[in-house]
Amino acid sequence: MTPLRILGAIVGVLSIAVILWDAFETVILPRRVTRRIKLTGVFYSTIWVPWSAVVRRITTRRRSDKYLGLFGPLSLLILLGMWAFGLILGYALVLWSIQEKLTGGAVGFGTYLYLSGVTFFTLGYGDIAPMLPFGRFLAVVEVANGFGLLAIVISYLPILYQAFSRREASIALLDARAGSPSSAVELLRRHRAEDTFEDLNRLLSEWERWSAELLESHLSYPVLCYFRSQHDNQSWLGALTTVLDTCALVMVGVEGAPVWQARMTFAMARHAVVDIAQVFRTKPSPAGCCEARLTSADLTRMRRILTENGIRLGDDASTEKRLLELRLMYEPYVAALSAWLLMPLPPWILPPDAIDNWKTSAWGRIQ
Repeated sequence: MTPLRILGAIVGVLSIAVILWDAFETVILPRRVTRRIKLTGVFYSTIWVPWSAVVRRITTRRRSDKYLGLFGPLSLLILLGMWAFGLILGYALVLWSIQEKLTGGAVGFGTYLYLSGVTFFTLGYGDIAPMLPFGRFLAVVEVANGFGLLAIVISYLPILYQAFSRREASIALLDARAGSPSSAVELLRRHRAEDTFEDLNRLLSEWERWSAELLESHLSYPVLCYFRSQHDNQSWLGALTTVLDTCALVMVGVEGAPVWQARMTFAMARHAVVDIAQVFRTKPSPAGCCEARLTSADLTRMRRILTENGIRLGDDASTEKRLLELRLMYEPYVAALSAWLLMPLPPWILPPDAIDNWKTSAWGRIQ
């Protein structure tokens, strides 16, 4: 074998091994991979950066959200195609490097590539076939890889879309409970029913479980983080941030609110945020992001709105200090994820012109 063919054999074997291992880690392995260099991670980082750069130039929010919504499903199909092409090319390089004898006339690299392709997809034309034992063995192994990738596609997509559906169902339910976009102040206001917070306690318990499911599914399948919600003013990151905001307000001293449940939900939601931020290696934003998101004037207005609805929030310096401490535990992470995924964070207080999504349609709005 010439040095060039030896190099081709090495590249081919490495390509096959890397792609098969990457497919195993991405689809089958039910835990987060901590290795810094991972083929799927490099793939998503490489294509997301130019995609997001182009979207940032689009001035219309609805149009930009439309293109962002295409990225998740489309990138998944491209990834599966990349795996298939990489395996076909790898086997072709191995066959070419060992100069496998073939039936059917003239032999060049294009012929080996064609043989690898029809073998991988099990087309079975029979016009070109390996003649030596090792070449036939490689053909059998490649057919097994082709069937395996098909099985991955059949099993992988339903799992992804089931996890996406469960995630989005709770986000849709939050629309009538916390406004559109969701807001911590609005959530507290709407759950002050009959001078009790019983419904809020139940809601926070449900979102503790939702956060745990989000942590499990989005660490195992990070591509789900790119899947967008049905409406441009909703997102999994926005919903999670609203829940964290609400828990922080309850924990600093909302009278009659379920403090213990708020602590449990806050712990689970914050755990999800931090671990997902580690997957994308998004460095926490500077502490100044907290001040920009909730100014002193906003805090005063928030106290006034809550008081008008029978909800008392402490107005001493210790309350404000404790709230800032809690916000610093999660806001730098959600701000970094927001900048990377282009998902805007929800406001603490709904703007005056905000209207719930369920009140709108293509033919008008319910006032």
